[in-house]
Amino acid sequence: MSQANVEIVRASFAPWNAGDMDAYRDLYDPHAILRTPEGWPEPGPYFGREAVIRELEHMRTAWDTNSAEVISDFIDVGDRVAVRFILHGVGQGPVVAQEMTALFTVRKGKILALEAFWDHTEALGFLGLAG
Repeated sequence: MSQANVEIVRASFAPWNAGDMDAYRDLYDPHAILRTPEGWPEPGPYFGREAVIRELEHMRTAWDTNSAEVISDFIDVGDRVAVRFILHGVGQGPVVAQEMTALFTVRKGKILALEAFWDHTEALGFLGLAG
């Protein structure tokens, strides 16, 4: 099952990068949870698919263009998948190129949780792995 979870997470980057939030929303479980990294301007957590997507859409409005560039392998452990990426934002202020690690929990073919971390080692610790 974990390779299927990796494919779901891998596939999530295409609609995000295309700005297709309807397709991105469809990847999430109705009971999804978003936990933002420590120090995030709107700290959350956010409960429920609509609250998760609303916060992510709000974040996207900070820039004219926004994308996520995967910079690591997808690491799967059970129903969780971790991936390191660079969040790029251009326009309406300073250019952003922020490295982050996302830890996705996938259940029944949908993303149930998205937890973001500044520190890759910390994220891997939640998977029981050493950095």
